[in-house]
Amino acid sequence: MKESLKPGLKISRRHDVDKDKTIDFMGDELRVYATPSMVMDVERTCLELMQEHADEGESSVGARVEIDHMGPTLLNMWVEVRAEVVEVKGPKVVFDVEVHDALDQVGRARHTRFMIEVAGQKGRLEKKAAKAREAGAL
Repeated sequence: MKESLKPGLKISRRHDVDKDKTIDFMGDELRVYATPSMVMDVERTCLELMQEHADEGESSVGARVEIDHMGPTLLNMWVEVRAEVVEVKGPKVVFDVEVHDALDQVGRARHTRFMIEVAGQKGRLEKKAAKAREAGAL
């Protein structure tokens, strides 16, 4: 991880709220931005910032998301995810995040990610897959 990854860094990204990012359980007329989609957009935005400060062979994984979904965003609107690094402790990076649509703040989150070595992660996943096959879980 590059030393450039430090508190105060910010990123802002817009994400379109298409049909796939909305709830469907209240019918088409009441489709709004789904909370799981908000979590995904928060994670993707923070991942993008961390990738800018990753060394070769590194990436990051999400470990925790605390989120408040504060209001609806309609189908075909956009949201802007604004994230700021507030803590860096070794490979652990914590973000404070706000989510706004064109009219209102609709969410806020605290997101924790860890910088990891891709090769090491691959090895851990291969071991888990072998163990899962032995247990009949895969």
